[in-house]
Amino acid sequence: MFNYYEIASFVLYLVLILWIGFYFFSKNLNIEEYILGGKGMGKWVTAISAQASDMSGWLLMGLPGAIYLYGLGESWIAIGLAGGTILNWKFIAPRLRAYTGMTQSLTLPHFFEKRFGDPTGLLRILSALITLFFFTIYAASGLNATAKLFETMFQVPFMWALLIGGACIIVYTLLGGFLAVCWTDLVQGILMVIAIVAVPMMCWMQIGGWSGIEATAAANDVSLSLIPRGDRPYIGIISTAAWGLGYCGMPHILARFMSIGKIKELRPAMYIAVIWVLISLGFAVVVGLVGMAFVPGLVPPMHETVFIQMARNSFHPLLSGIFLAAILAAIMSTIDSQLLVSASVLTEDLNRKISGRKLSEESRIRLGRIGVAVISIVAMIIAADRNSSILKLVEYAWGGLGAAFGPVVIMALYSRKTSWQSALLGMFLGSVALVSWERFGLSQYMYEIVPGFAVNMLAIIIGNRIWPEKNVRILRQFDDHTRPENFR
Repeated sequence: MFNYYEIASFVLYLVLILWIGFYFFSKNLNIEEYILGGKGMGKWVTAISAQASDMSGWLLMGLPGAIYLYGLGESWIAIGLAGGTILNWKFIAPRLRAYTGMTQSLTLPHFFEKRFGDPTGLLRILSALITLFFFTIYAASGLNATAKLFETMFQVPFMWALLIGGACIIVYTLLGGFLAVCWTDLVQGILMVIAIVAVPMMCWMQIGGWSGIEATAAANDVSLSLIPRGDRPYIGIISTAAWGLGYCGMPHILARFMSIGKIKELRPAMYIAVIWVLISLGFAVVVGLVGMAFVPGLVPPMHETVFIQMARNSFHPLLSGIFLAAILAAIMSTIDSQLLVSASVLTEDLNRKISGRKLSEESRIRLGRIGVAVISIVAMIIAADRNSSILKLVEYAWGGLGAAFGPVVIMALYSRKTSWQSALLGMFLGSVALVSWERFGLSQYMYEIVPGFAVNMLAIIIGNRIWPEKNVRILRQFDDHTRPENFR
């Protein structure tokens, strides 16, 4: 039902976000400002922005929908992501910030080239192409979620909803750059955690608590056990928990680590981020469970709108509009980051390596904005299928980035003898393994990130025996980045 109070509060939020984009338009004086905010971000902005950009629309739509449809066994996704978050902040963030600062790297492909001293440029080009491919699919999942949200709220056809929602996201990313993205992520992250706690708590009281969930689950034959159903339940646990492997290969999250002003602020930022993640993921599971009893009978693809139905049926329209804006917040906080990283890859990696031209600061920012527009259009074409599963699109893109980059990042920061040949071999074979696993239909047995990650890591280890790093400058640089004074 079209409600003017709900629409008013939702549109007000949207106007606020667009205003932030316009405000930061004049703040981007050079490409480092546009891509990494001048490497001067504080702990609160870094922490909340990193996690809000991670979660996307699947936090409030995809994950609750999976719990709603399949039961508590799907919560291993949340458990794996929580563990991955902690390990990423603890072991990747400090070393990556120190190393990228030392090598003056603006992007992850740029860092790989500098770290391994690749004289061919192949490592930077391959990692840039992989980033663009999987980020386009990842952005499509967010745009699909945006379209479903706008379709429900404004009662317009799906394609119109896709165009309107996509235009809003693209405009403020084009204008504001990294500063706008991070500051809006801070606002959006706070709104997301308030909404994801308030909505299921209100509905919990209306369904009679756990007994209502149990009754509905029994009636619909949905399992409330943490052990997934099937002949190989523990394979299922490993497969879903393996989402956590993806964290150390996510360029849009790693960019936050690279942007923080002082390395010593990473520790308090980690505590903020972990608390935010535990609350958000925990209550996303609760949304799915409570939704089974509160709005029973949702079938695919409508099961991913369970949070929308709960918010609209349990709060005054003014409040429900704000809580529905939290879904848009989750979507925008990820897509804007992905579009910005993609733009930086086009500008700083592919353009420099392929054309060989060094552009002016103004031209580099302009090229980055053109890249945002082009990638957005391709992502919107992919998102145009209304029956696409938000979680499935995210799953494939997340797995691709994690399998391609995760082992390379780990070995770049912790393995002294890893060479550019080993890194290139691992990245290539890990990507091939992931795509092949999914193409041959083996994902029904095991999430493709697991074989992709394993093949990548194994290839690097074998490659290090064949081509161990011998360049004295590269070895000295690795030793320098681990010195204690770099982490103060």
